[in-house]
Amino acid sequence: MSRQIKVHIGEAKQPVGTLFFNASGNRESCGFEYTSEWIESRDSFTIEPGLPRVHGRAFRSKKAEASVFYGAIADSEPDGWARQVILRDYGKHRKEAMDRGGTNTYAPLTSIDCLLAVDDYSRVGALRYQDENGLFQRAAGKGKRSAPPLIELDSLLRASAAVETDSETAADLEYLRGRGTSLGGLRPKCTIVDQDGSLSIGKFPSVHDTYSVTKGEVLALHIAKAAGINAAQSRIAESDGISVALIKRFDRMQGDRIPYISAATLLGIEDSHSIHTYTEIIDALKRYSADYQADAEELWRRIALTILISNVDDHMRNHGFLHVEKDLWRLSPAFDINPFPEKHRVLKTWISEGTGDAASIKLLMEVAPYFGIDFKRARALLDSVESAVSRWRQIGKKIGMTPTELNAFETAFEHDERKIARQLLAAYP
Repeated sequence: MSRQIKVHIGEAKQPVGTLFFNASGNRESCGFEYTSEWIESRDSFTIEPGLPRVHGRAFRSKKAEASVFYGAIADSEPDGWARQVILRDYGKHRKEAMDRGGTNTYAPLTSIDCLLAVDDYSRVGALRYQDENGLFQRAAGKGKRSAPPLIELDSLLRASAAVETDSETAADLEYLRGRGTSLGGLRPKCTIVDQDGSLSIGKFPSVHDTYSVTKGEVLALHIAKAAGINAAQSRIAESDGISVALIKRFDRMQGDRIPYISAATLLGIEDSHSIHTYTEIIDALKRYSADYQADAEELWRRIALTILISNVDDHMRNHGFLHVEKDLWRLSPAFDINPFPEKHRVLKTWISEGTGDAASIKLLMEVAPYFGIDFKRARALLDSVESAVSRWRQIGKKIGMTPTELNAFETAFEHDERKIARQLLAAYP
């Protein structure tokens, strides 16, 4: 099976290139070729470092633990929750066809099928895909809405809970497939049109949660802002007594789509299980950042926050970059920051090759010069983060968390690394 998909960018649907896809049994491969117009345009840019803006077709074969697609395209394909919804919906339709006595015309879904099943309106970043019939995938039908308004929150919650408990109906899956398939991560979520008309990510509680994970994420993002970190805007919305985290999409601005790539794509990382470091991101920033020193300090500040609030899910796809101009990028607002109580504090992304997975403030201070940060500046940055984290209960109360909900997070915020940070700050006033 072969497909040729036109790749466009932004609301203007500017042609960028063609995605070539081939599948034979379990073997998949793809190619990508920029259009001559894109290459020669003064406003064009390389959509990711792994795809230089040159004439001719680049080829790629699927490897274990990696997407068949180039990183910039892989960043916009479904993963986790989104893929689960797509596969469940497909399986439900296949079973219904078989129950009616029809022949099995449902071949296994390929990577291109899943990529094109994502809702075009809410797809992450700015890339858009046009099929052989000239249709943008996956566009809502005429007169239909893809991203639901906030008032449909209760319907989204019910359908998501049904999927988690294996009790979903075909109607649940059809509803979610147009609304919940643009985002990665394992937890239930959906893109929602907020009250002001902007796009937000609605993150729902899981039926398996033992504490308020959704409120915890909003708490972490508000602490990040208090620490001077450029974090995604967030708030808590209630639906029938259920708390949902609303995170404003930062890849949309004034009605346009902003190109986005993950840190994994910027660094050319394919294997999600391989070990990588923050110093690797620093090396990439030196080459691709539109403001290296500002991004380097911002990243260092985020690592300090990650350590102090026990965020143990800081992998390379939880760091992102927004396009600025030409081939230059900036760190996106911080997102997917979660305090994890009762978890062993280790880092998914190591501080450096020599630190291992230790979530250590002392080691972070030692590596500050690699970030272009002297000791005095590092101390000031640490002070701002520790000061914000020390107010975690007050900030939580301000966003609507109860004492019981806050108590569940205590071990995420009160631990030995906080003590070490305070001791260091006291020793060097």
